[in-house]
Amino acid sequence: MEVKPGYKRTEVGVIPEEWESTSIEAIAPSSRNAIVGGPFGSDLVSTDYVDDGVPVIRGQNMGGQWLSGSFAFVSPAKAASLEANLARPGDIVFTQRGTLGQVSLVPDSPFPRYLISQSQMKLSANGDSADPLFFYYLFTGKQQQEYIRQNTIQTGVPHINLGILRSIPVPRPPLPEQRAIAGALGDVDALLGALEKLIAKKRELKQAAMQQLLTGQTRLPGFTGEWETLNMSEKSTLKARIGWQGLTTAEYLRSGEYYLVTGTDFLNGRVNWSSCCFVDASRYVQDKNIQLKPRDILLTKDGTIGKVGFVDSLPGPATLNSGVFVIRPKDGAYDPLFFYYVLTSRIFDDFLAQLQAGSTISHLYQKDFVHFSFLAPSVPEQTAIAGVLSDMDAELAALEQQLAKTRALKQGMMQELLTGRIRLL
Repeated sequence: MEVKPGYKRTEVGVIPEEWESTSIEAIAPSSRNAIVGGPFGSDLVSTDYVDDGVPVIRGQNMGGQWLSGSFAFVSPAKAASLEANLARPGDIVFTQRGTLGQVSLVPDSPFPRYLISQSQMKLSANGDSADPLFFYYLFTGKQQQEYIRQNTIQTGVPHINLGILRSIPVPRPPLPEQRAIAGALGDVDALLGALEKLIAKKRELKQAAMQQLLTGQTRLPGFTGEWETLNMSEKSTLKARIGWQGLTTAEYLRSGEYYLVTGTDFLNGRVNWSSCCFVDASRYVQDKNIQLKPRDILLTKDGTIGKVGFVDSLPGPATLNSGVFVIRPKDGAYDPLFFYYVLTSRIFDDFLAQLQAGSTISHLYQKDFVHFSFLAPSVPEQTAIAGVLSDMDAELAALEQQLAKTRALKQGMMQELLTGRIRLL
């Protein structure tokens, strides 16, 4: 394939002519400890750990852009005896064994140095020609991650060694361009971080609103009157696929007209129709009681019990596999969406906790719900409460969608910027 003007073909692919094709070893200074692995031989033992001192990097501290989480510590004396294995601000840390491909940067606070364990390797980049943040993004990109995957040593625990790390091929733009690329990707990361914090805050507000509204601690304007006891068993019909109708995996179809919903198809409280399998017509018509309708409430009764789903709408005819109840109100006894929120609240969590107390229950029976009662307002007030919580869910869903799009945008930017297809300088 012809290379367009201003670009050249190299070991790392087609890159701008001003860029170099090099290796990780070439971006480190010549000092002996610029690229090292964790302590040789046995890893740290329990007697090495103390309450305070030099933090030790473990697997749980890896994976984010910056080292984070709860750290274990060794004494300064122990750290001094392993001087070559100390990582300092600006160093890049790689997972050497276990969950490979994880890369994190050493932050400049709150600690001035960290000790890498036997599960990591660290790189001190040459500041005159290598921007650590640029190379962090490069090492988390598709090409370098694929190189690590293809060169993983599979004997025993999957791992890579210093020789593999040093030889990873990388492109090296001029330093100002490295910084410009890192800055652009850093701006997107800042936006992602802000969205993640906003979503977390909105979730907290929704949980607080559920606690207040579903227990009557806060009443919506225009509603008064006493709440009355609502018993799930008395006011609901519960249906599920009965034992002799059980489906085998051989009957699952990749495409078809009749959707099959299982407990693994719930996503954020709704049915993820794109993950559903299908069944033939005979299995759908076999039991009309479990043919789904809009505003049905679904509840898992086997395995991971207590997962709840709400059927907003149907893309086509759908039925249930075993392991899931469909719940419907008797004679309009309650608003289904209100009841769905009750089942996702602390009210139902507390009921399940009492049901499971002192046992290893892994199955829910209809008889279990005889004892599930709670105070509920009139149906109009239920509908109003459900509307408020539904609006909050819609806002969260919109933010989640924005977050997903921004993540996809970042991946696209990385692919273009880290290969030089788009130039910033």
